[in-house]
Amino acid sequence: MKKFVFIPLLLASSIASSHDMVPATDQSAPLLITNATVHTVSDGVKANTSVLVEQGRIKAIGNNLNAAGATVIDASGKHLYPGMVALDTQVGMVEISMVRPTVDTYDVGDNNADLRAAAVFNPDSEIIPTLRRNGITHAQIVPRGELLAGQSALVNLDSWTVEDAKVEAPQSLHLYWPEPKLPAKADEREKAFAEHSKALSNIDKLFADANSFIARKQSEPKLTHRRFEAMAGLFDGSARLFIHADEASAIREALVLVNRYKLSAVIVGGYEAAEVADGLKAAGVAVVYPSVLSLPRHSDDNIDEAFAVPAKMAAAGIEFAIAYSGDWEARNLPYAAGYAAAHGLGRDAALKAITLDAAKIAGVNDMGAIKEGYRANLVLAEGDILDPLTGRIQQVFIDGRAIDLKTRSAQLYQKYLKR
Repeated sequence: MKKFVFIPLLLASSIASSHDMVPATDQSAPLLITNATVHTVSDGVKANTSVLVEQGRIKAIGNNLNAAGATVIDASGKHLYPGMVALDTQVGMVEISMVRPTVDTYDVGDNNADLRAAAVFNPDSEIIPTLRRNGITHAQIVPRGELLAGQSALVNLDSWTVEDAKVEAPQSLHLYWPEPKLPAKADEREKAFAEHSKALSNIDKLFADANSFIARKQSEPKLTHRRFEAMAGLFDGSARLFIHADEASAIREALVLVNRYKLSAVIVGGYEAAEVADGLKAAGVAVVYPSVLSLPRHSDDNIDEAFAVPAKMAAAGIEFAIAYSGDWEARNLPYAAGYAAAHGLGRDAALKAITLDAAKIAGVNDMGAIKEGYRANLVLAEGDILDPLTGRIQQVFIDGRAIDLKTRSAQLYQKYLKR
């Protein structure tokens, strides 16, 4: 079984592979990027504009900006974007998928609410530089499992330790909703329905028991139950529940739970979310859609159905972000957004879905846009970062720090050029 075994497996991951890039030091002098085409996300696109960064934050946006002792980058003819936020990943939790000691993604059991993905995050993972190279500055690292799998964390992708990497955000727990695959034979279908009904009963009991425990603990403070205590924030609104579900029927079932306990919730998956738009909006539930570059789920779907889901959600008025699940695969996030843009979403909305909207769904309100007071997570590129042919990312900044963009593959390329 793949398990959260916090210290030994983290050490094994580090030994198996770790990059040699030194994390950047805190910004010590102002940074002035001049004459760029600035894709603010929050306030349109501004041509021939300068951005001033001080102490890791965006100080000013405009023309004729000055700062004593500033490092000046002339970005004439180039494009400046906010850093991308990759949701629903296992970056830093997996190093080599076929080497079990380097895979720290899930534990057994129906309730692992107390398990924290941050405990196994490896900031030296060789995978991390490949995401940075594509303009991704932050990632939500998410545990896998059965039913309530544990707590995710939002991390920046340039740090010495997990403590340095973590970004303050609301507690987020992840529930994997059971979605039955119905067999063709009638007797097997009955069995599948029965198993699904049992799984739903288990979820109902889990939340009822946890809610009851939290209520009892108020009058009996000596009561302890670490897993139920880890769920306490769900019932007072301080924590959010990310519910992994794709089918409309599963989303409707999940909304019953959300409404019963007035949960702050997010759907992860959402392939058929547009069919449940009214329920999602009424409950204030956003969607993280990680399947743009996927095959259709159903045999009678259009071949490009997965590409068009974000456009359908936008048309239905659903709040959503685009993600790309996995570990190394998460570096394809900007290209997934590009496909969504080309299939009805539009380029500006697609960029927003992997920057500002993704940051908001992750629980952070000062990231994902080039805006005064926001964190200076910036990507300087020659062209459109949603296009792998023309993007050509040149520099990445996290909290105003210039990040090393070397990758293992680039180092090997240079090595074998000299053979």
